[in-house]
Amino acid sequence: MSTDGSGSVRSLVAGFGLGRTVPIDRFRSTNSGTCSCRVTFEDDVLTLRTDDCDDGETLFDSPSCRRTVVERLADRGADGICVRSRGLEHRYDDAAVRLLASAGRFVDLLGDRNERLTREAKRDPLAVGTELKNRVGPVADVGYESGLSQIASEIDSYDELRPNVGPGIGDYYLDRRSPANGTLSDVTELETGTVARIYDRPDSVPLYVLDTVDLSLSTEERHLLVDGYEAIATGVVDGERAASRAIERVSDGAVEPLLTAILSKHTDGYGVLEDLFSDPRITDVYATSPVARNPLRVVVDGQSATTNVELTQTGVESLASRVRRTSGRAFSRATPTVDATAELNVGTSVRIAGVTDPVANGTAFAFRERADDRFTLPALVENGTTSAETAAVLSIAVERNGAGLIAGTRGSGKTTLLGTLLYELRPDTRTVVIEDTPELPVGALQSVDRDVQALRAGTGDGPEISPADSLRTALRLGDGALVVGEVRGEEAQVLYEAMRVGANANAVLGTIHGDGADDVYERVVSDLSVEPSAFAATDFVVTVQSYRTPRGRSRRIARIEEVVGRGADVRFESLFDLGGDRATSTGRIGRGESRLVDRLAGPSETYADVRAAIAEREELLEQLANDRRTSPPEVAAAYADRGRVTWT
Repeated sequence: MSTDGSGSVRSLVAGFGLGRTVPIDRFRSTNSGTCSCRVTFEDDVLTLRTDDCDDGETLFDSPSCRRTVVERLADRGADGICVRSRGLEHRYDDAAVRLLASAGRFVDLLGDRNERLTREAKRDPLAVGTELKNRVGPVADVGYESGLSQIASEIDSYDELRPNVGPGIGDYYLDRRSPANGTLSDVTELETGTVARIYDRPDSVPLYVLDTVDLSLSTEERHLLVDGYEAIATGVVDGERAASRAIERVSDGAVEPLLTAILSKHTDGYGVLEDLFSDPRITDVYATSPVARNPLRVVVDGQSATTNVELTQTGVESLASRVRRTSGRAFSRATPTVDATAELNVGTSVRIAGVTDPVANGTAFAFRERADDRFTLPALVENGTTSAETAAVLSIAVERNGAGLIAGTRGSGKTTLLGTLLYELRPDTRTVVIEDTPELPVGALQSVDRDVQALRAGTGDGPEISPADSLRTALRLGDGALVVGEVRGEEAQVLYEAMRVGANANAVLGTIHGDGADDVYERVVSDLSVEPSAFAATDFVVTVQSYRTPRGRSRRIARIEEVVGRGADVRFESLFDLGGDRATSTGRIGRGESRLVDRLAGPSETYADVRAAIAEREELLEQLANDRRTSPPEVAAAYADRGRVTWT
C-alpha cells in the first residue's frame, strides 16, 4: 500500500501516487510475485490487509493483488472494497467496485473460452471492457451479461476511481479530490495541524475540505499510532494521560506530542469532530443517516456546506457509545432520541442531538457549538455585538428584576446573550436555572462566587423532572431569579406562571425562537397556548441576529422592545431598533415615555433616577470594554459592591 498518506490516485491500476501516469504496458507485465494479502468480507465489504504482502507497494500496482480481488469478486459480490495497510485505510466504492465486480463476473462466465481476455480482465478490466464494446459474438454477450461493457462505457479513465482515505484508527474517510467545478476561496491551518480548504461551487453549496494531520504521518509514525491505540483498547494502558503513556510505551520512551494529540483525539476525544470544531468558524456539524452514503455537513460562517468527510458505520456507532457513556443517557431502539452535551479536547463545548432506529434510517447526529461561557456584557460591547448604551439598559433591567425574553433564530446567539445577562444580576441574588440540556454558564458563574443552582428538566420519562415540576422545585430552592434555558413547549407555561407570581419579585428570564416581539407574542400565545394577559407580565423582548460581514458571520442585538399593554391589549414599543450594524436608541427613554424604565424605579426613586443609573452603567461598561477587562472574574470584581445597593 501507499505510504505517502496522500491517498490520491492517478489511476486505479496505477496505484495511489499523485500525478503519476503508468503506461498500459505496465499492466501487461508478467505477474512475478505471489499475493499474500489477507482477504475477508466484513458484511458486504471486501477487505484486504496488505501488510504481509511483498508483491507491490499498492494494491493496484500489483498484478497478483489485483488478480486476488477480481477472483474473489468472481465468487461473491461486494458493496465496497477496503484496503488496510500500514495504518491507512483506502475505501473504493460505487464505480470502482462495479468495475472490479463486473470483471469478476466476466471471468466467471467466460471460463476457459478465451485465456487472453480472462487474464487481461484481471489486470486491466477497463481496457477489456472497452474492447468488448467493439466485438460481436458470444464473448461480447458475456461482456454484456457481466456488466463489464456497460460500466466501461461510463468510465473515461482510472482517474475517476480514486479511493477515499482515512487513518486505520479514525473510523472516517476523506475524499481528497479537488472539485472539478470548484474555486478555492480559503485555506486555513487549524490548531490541530489539520488544513481546511473551502471551495465555492456555482451549482451547489460550498465544499469544506479537510486534509487531516492524521494522514501526514510517516509509515513508522502510523505504526506507533496503531500500536498505541491497541495498548489503550486492550487495557494495557489506561487512566489519566493514557495517550502519552501509550506512545511512550510503544516508542521506547520517546513521546512525540503530535502522535499523542492524534491518539488522544481518537481515544478519549471525538475523533475527526475535534478537527472540525477546532475551526472557530464552524458552529454545527451534521452526520446524516445513512452515514455510509452521506458526507458530514457543516455550518461555517453561518453558511451550510458539504464536507469531504465520511464516517464509517463503526464510527457513528462509536459516537453513539461515547454519547451514552459521557451523558449517562439511554440511546437505543427503546430510547431512539438523545439530547446531551460534551466537552471536546479542543476546548469547545457542543450540544448533541441524536436519533436512531426506528425513528430514523440508522443513527444520525447534530452537533452544535454551545454558548461560550467566557462572554460577559462588557465583552459584547468590546466585540461590537452591542453598544454600551444598549447594554446598560439591559444591565439595569436585569439587576432590577425585569422579566424578559431573548428572541432570535437558530444560531443567532440567544443563549450567549442570556448567559452574559446572568452576570448582571446582583451578586447576592439566588438564581435557579432550568434547562433540558445544560448550556448556560453555571460553572463559570459559580466560579466567581455567584449563587446559581441548575435543574435539568425533561419529559418526565427518565431521571429528569418535568418543566412544571421544575418550576415548583425552583420556587422551593430559594428566593431569587428564575431562568428558563429555552422556551419551546411546556416551558412556556413554566415561564409565564413564574412571571405571573413574580417569582418572589425577582428577575425571570428565558430564550425563545422568534424574530421580534410580535413574532414572539404570536408564538407564545397562539402556538404555546399562553393567555395574552399572562404574556403581559413580560417587561421586555430582546431580539438578537446573526448576520454576514466581509470578515464572516457576526452577531448583534437588533432590537429591545417593551410591553406597554395590559390584559388582552398587548402591544410593543421599541426602545432600541436596528440602525446600521447595531441597535440604536429610538429616543423613547430620553423622552420619559418608557414603561420599563418607570417600572424599574424603586419605591423612593423617580424615572430620572433610573435614567441616571443607566447612564452610570453605560459609562462603567464602556470603560470595562475599553480596558478589555471583560473576563468573568474581572467583571465580577467590578460589580462586587452591587450586592449592597439601597434602592430596594
